[in-house]
Amino acid sequence: MTRTALKPSTHILSSYIQRLESGEALLPDSAENLVEVVGILKSYGVVIGAYSDNLIYIADHQFLELFPFFKYFNGEINLPKLLRYLWHDRINYEYAEYCMKTMLWHGGGGLDTYLDSPEFCHLAEKAIKAKLKGNWPILGLNRLFPDFLLEQVRVLAYYSGLGQFWRVMSDMFLALSDRYDRGEIKSIPQVVEHIKAALVKAANNPITYSVKIGNEVYDILPAAAGLTFLVDVAVPYVEAIFFRGTPFFGVISYNAQAHQVPSNQADFAYGALYADPLPIGGGGIPPTQAMQDMRHFLPEYLHEIYRMSCRGEDDLRVQICQSFQKSMFCVTTAAILGLAPYPIDTSDGEEQKANRAYLENWMDRFVTSQLDFVNKPTERACQLFPERKS
Repeated sequence: MTRTALKPSTHILSSYIQRLESGEALLPDSAENLVEVVGILKSYGVVIGAYSDNLIYIADHQFLELFPFFKYFNGEINLPKLLRYLWHDRINYEYAEYCMKTMLWHGGGGLDTYLDSPEFCHLAEKAIKAKLKGNWPILGLNRLFPDFLLEQVRVLAYYSGLGQFWRVMSDMFLALSDRYDRGEIKSIPQVVEHIKAALVKAANNPITYSVKIGNEVYDILPAAAGLTFLVDVAVPYVEAIFFRGTPFFGVISYNAQAHQVPSNQADFAYGALYADPLPIGGGGIPPTQAMQDMRHFLPEYLHEIYRMSCRGEDDLRVQICQSFQKSMFCVTTAAILGLAPYPIDTSDGEEQKANRAYLENWMDRFVTSQLDFVNKPTERACQLFPERKS
């Protein structure tokens, strides 16, 4: 076997390839980045934990409900909660649905494939008939449009799948915050290693979904389908939410003659790693809802950093978005390293070449992303928390 070091890459983002090959992350290791990433992931962990609970509640308890007026209440309907809801003093569960629908639209992975299989159609039809037993108008409508209710069950399967995915990610991010508070996490590479280890541990977790109708349980995503956390849900999530996304209304023209939206869906680059943070906070921008949710759960050490900015809290959602993008590049680093064809520190020449080609394919997708922007250094956190440099 050949065991020689590769020549430096000639890719336009070769510096990031070198960084990954040397065991570092796409985000540089600094005191500011560490505080921002851990702090925002703590807040995000709380938020997606709530998203997860609601998505799973809808999948389990709002199955084929024609008018699910109270689907965001998680089964707890009372006047004070209704008033808070009307006053918009609540978690924006609409953003969770936006992510779910984006995943459904872009597809990909084993979950998407299974939902088009004859086995799924058979199981879904059984559940549909049980749910609508005696409801002749809707059953008649289902005969006229046989794919309509079937598509609703596909949507509910994505509710459950994304909810299960976010539950793992929420626990992972909150555990990271706890380790940071105990002094166990002191660098960005340690953040990446924590995420990678958690992803590997959960990789083969089964993704299943069944619904109780009357006294009988109906499988929608049975264990026999063999769907698992990493390849069937996590990877499609990264593709749909981190990379492709959807163009935001009011920011880009949907007019076909303007040619601002790619004609090929695979060319979409509107995901979290590409989005311009500046529109965040504007009406009609879906991530605004997530940033609004995260602002309620910011740890004080991160909130203090935002207060030190030139605009203070006037652009808080924009600052949260910038920190969030930093954290997502750390999550992406963990995914890249975890999915590499060979260990990233291999000394075998052929394995190094395979890894190099793999990394260059990733870098091709980062050329127009916010990667360079999040790598611009600032000194706010280092000034505020000099003891965190160690």
